Amino acid sequence: MAVRDPLRPTVQRGQLTATGATAPQGDCGFPQVAPALGDLLQVIGYDFISPALLTEALTHPSASAVDHGRSRRTKNPFPPLPGKRGRGRVGSSYERLEFLGDRVLGLVVAELLWRRFADESEGSLTRRHTHLVRRETLARVADTIGLGRYLVLSRAERAASAATNPAILADACEALIAAIYLDGGFEAAVSFVRRFWQPLIEGMTGPPRDPKTALQEWAQARGLGLPRYQLVATSGPDHAPLFTVAASVAGGEAATATASVKRAAEAGAAEVLLERLVGRG
Repeated sequence: MAVRDPLRPTVQRGQLTATGATAPQGDCGFPQVAPALGDLLQVIGYDFISPALLTEALTHPSASAVDHGRSRRTKNPFPPLPGKRGRGRVGSSYERLEFLGDRVLGLVVAELLWRRFADESEGSLTRRHTHLVRRETLARVADTIGLGRYLVLSRAERAASAATNPAILADACEALIAAIYLDGGFEAAVSFVRRFWQPLIEGMTGPPRDPKTALQEWAQARGLGLPRYQLVATSGPDHAPLFTVAASVAGGEAATATASVKRAAEAGAAEVLLERLVGRG
């Protein structure tokens, strides 16, 4: 019995249109209730059968806060169309979907890499995979989609520019992947990931090197010892903190970087410092 390649899905209702295609007017889920949302659906190329899943994927935890034991849910800004029964949990935030989307993305990217780089070792594929599923890449894809404009946020988070926070954008992007997976199945999720990650895969010149490892190798090759990393500042709200880390070698001039995760900040600082040191020769 022949087994069909899951990365070559058949197109069915609720699944992605071809890249660059424009969904017909009135076929985007919310054309009259929220016209702006139609723009999002056209960009991602997917028409949700269950709009409540999309609402959940776009809802930040701040918009479903709990006060004195009673839930104060943000009103669903995207009511379902007649005949479309919601499977999502309207009023819930994207946190559970984020968990699922992370796993779906990891699997799809792993298979895309496995097929694209058939002669590469496991180590090289792992480095590529790590680069493609990291928070920075997710935030980049979310920015390409314009996802921040559609997030459901509390007034405080909106005022704090949460819609442009890379960590929040990355989480929402994972949630969107999960929503598409639950709504249209694995093939729909594969098509979405392929649409936005395949260009990133094709643009890779080689397996990325971890900046911290590269800086360490540079320093040790010159007998300078291990690089030093120091947390110099913490900012942002409790649920989305930002960390600023300084990296230095042999007590020399430090380079700093800021990220929502300490490890990412360390990597960013290492990358900046290495570029500076290499540039000096």
